[in-house]
Amino acid sequence: MSRMVERSDRDPLLDWEEIPSAEKPGDEAPAASPAEERPSDSRGAAGCSGFGWSSGSGGPAPPSRSEADGCSAPPVTSSAQPAALERAQPPDKEEHPSDAGAREVSLEDRMVKWEEKDQIVSVFVVTFNTRTGNMLEWCLPKDMDLEGVEFKAIASGSHRVSTDFIYFRKGRYFGLACFANMAVESTEERGARMKSVGILSPSYTLLYRYMSFLEHQVRLQLQSPGHYSPLEAFYEDKRALLPPSGEHVVTAFPANAWGAAINHSMHPEMKITHPAGCMSQFIRFFGEQIMVLWKLALLRRRILIFSPPPVGVVCYRVYCCCCLANISIPGVGVAVPEFRPFFYVNVADISALENELSYVACTTEKIFEEKKDLYDVYVDNQNVKTYRDGLKPLLRLSAADREKYRKLTEQRQMLLYSQEENGDCMSSEEDLFILFFLEQNNRIFQTLSEVAGSPDPTITQDSVRAMGLDPHGDRLFLLHLLEIYGYDSLLVSEQLCCS
Repeated sequence: MSRMVERSDRDPLLDWEEIPSAEKPGDEAPAASPAEERPSDSRGAAGCSGFGWSSGSGGPAPPSRSEADGCSAPPVTSSAQPAALERAQPPDKEEHPSDAGAREVSLEDRMVKWEEKDQIVSVFVVTFNTRTGNMLEWCLPKDMDLEGVEFKAIASGSHRVSTDFIYFRKGRYFGLACFANMAVESTEERGARMKSVGILSPSYTLLYRYMSFLEHQVRLQLQSPGHYSPLEAFYEDKRALLPPSGEHVVTAFPANAWGAAINHSMHPEMKITHPAGCMSQFIRFFGEQIMVLWKLALLRRRILIFSPPPVGVVCYRVYCCCCLANISIPGVGVAVPEFRPFFYVNVADISALENELSYVACTTEKIFEEKKDLYDVYVDNQNVKTYRDGLKPLLRLSAADREKYRKLTEQRQMLLYSQEENGDCMSSEEDLFILFFLEQNNRIFQTLSEVAGSPDPTITQDSVRAMGLDPHGDRLFLLHLLEIYGYDSLLVSEQLCCS
């Protein structure tokens, strides 16, 4: 039996997680190595927006690129806060507004307090039974509503792969499950044992921390079924303190931490454990087509991505699509539907998707392609298609799209050269990718705001070019954008309209 099974349920589980170097007394805090098995947590540096949020005026300053990747500062978790931060004020007690420096500390302290609350609401084991199919084998707490989770934690078609991981949504919660398939000499199990170990949390942003733990546990469950003590200890150590009713749980980020400057359509950063890197793979996979996905994401369309298993890397594509729609200008997008990641979905999610105005999700079930009322855009491999006539012209790349993609590729090549030649670990492709599209989006809406506030609120070819768009090729995209974001009062010049 493994050491992890034998340990006391009351012991802390820090050796199952990433341990910040600052926790090792007498040791120097070495810089995190990009070759480490798990990603470093970049959430602790002062002013570091490890969550991937940016703010406009009135909010905290954006992080420097050297801090955002976690290479220049040791990772900080809720268990490794300095004594001064442990004695931080409660969130409802704010510093005097006139003291800007003290206010920044208060905001950081509130981030720390929030991170401690962003924990686990359930842990479970799902198994495949040759007679009944997927079934929930074990869970904590026992009264948790986990109906349907057995079909989320083991994706359709998973019997074809040996391991996988799956991000998904379950009601108001987000989940991560690790799946494994092991050959066994058992007639009853038909030669294969398949299980998945998963967790639920109010937010998807920190689920990656537990990836290695879940991978280890699913292997343990395959080899020694029924030994749940490590999972019980994990749940006791990590369980969230939620209101008795379960209502008003933390979702992605507490609204009062950054104030009204945070736009609700932004999505927190989810550090990636895939060795090739999420963003670089996303760019290589879709190529210029990411410019098409960018426009559709900004228009808050319903995007469904199909792929056969393994589904883990496809869940990362869902996340990358969300990053395309980031906006940090206060007030922009407040009235548009929230662009939410559903991650993996199956036929059991059809009724939920029918009520969604805007989402991005992935599936392994080909039957979804026939459910044309559930999505606006269907992505099969690198093929992006739509059955909606009004969106079909948006699938064609404009001259401005190609120019933007050229600039993105150029910036990536410069970054990769710097990393290879100079050993630069202070910047990452993820930071570059998120910032690139954030700046593109801000540029569009900043120009629209300026035109709306001018004596002659007319969008001309010059103002379209100022947005980084093509006056001819992006005309329809712009018209959709004006309608979706409520800029109906703006006039479009006849020259642009009729071009």
